[in-house]
Amino acid sequence: MYELWARTRALGLSLGVHLLAAMLIVLGTMEWQPFKPPRLEGLSIEAVIVDTAAIRERRDQAQREVERAQREAEQAAKRETAREQREKELAAQREREKQAKLEAERDKARQQREEQQRLQQLREKQERERQEQLERQQTELEQLREQREAAELERKKEEERLKQLEARREAESEARLQAEAEAQRQAAEQAEFRAGRLATLQEQYYLAIQAQVTNNWLRPSTARPGLRCTLRIIQIPGGEVISATIVGSCNGDEATRRSLVAAVERAGSLPYRGFEDAFEREIDFNFRYDGE
Repeated sequence: MYELWARTRALGLSLGVHLLAAMLIVLGTMEWQPFKPPRLEGLSIEAVIVDTAAIRERRDQAQREVERAQREAEQAAKRETAREQREKELAAQREREKQAKLEAERDKARQQREEQQRLQQLREKQERERQEQLERQQTELEQLREQREAAELERKKEEERLKQLEARREAESEARLQAEAEAQRQAAEQAEFRAGRLATLQEQYYLAIQAQVTNNWLRPSTARPGLRCTLRIIQIPGGEVISATIVGSCNGDEATRRSLVAAVERAGSLPYRGFEDAFEREIDFNFRYDGE
């Protein structure tokens, strides 16, 4: 559209120059009269001499002026066209630069958006990793706490077991010491009896029966030191007891009497091995208790 207007403008200028040149030619030749009729004024006669060379010169001059104006108009049109072309090129260059700038700005904005998105994604990833790490640490701390509590509970249980074991060991040791002391006491008593009073196998036999019945006797609370009771025991070879009864004198009450019979029956068998020569199927056994 701009180019069409420029061409129209150049054509208008050219037509204007031609029209101006034509007008100059017409104006220059309007007063030329090659056959001017004579004018009689009185008796004098005047003659007008027309210089055709000057007329041609003016006409050529006008033609040259027209041609020069035409050339100037063409040059002006060319200059205008060149100027318009330069302006178009400059406008196109500016448009390209503008588009390039816009494209660069769009690229920069896109890069900025992409960078922001990347940074946002990186921050979100770091936040997720931080949360996961916190959760792992919390889980590890919870597990460690549970392990410590379990270890503490197990330690307390182990301490309690050790205490119970120690108490049981002390009780067993005490019982063992008491049993050993009792055994030593009984051994000492037996040794004393053997050393001072036992002289015959019969006496030893009776002493063995005394020791066995005494060991099986569950002394009632009513039994008093100085107890003397005679028990009749019936047995068979091998020492197995058939029966036991109180005979003769006995200074114990009924509970004491029953406890003595039960002690013999609880023994089941009386000493036999080593006392075969002193064995009697029916014996009267004198039980004594003088206190501990």
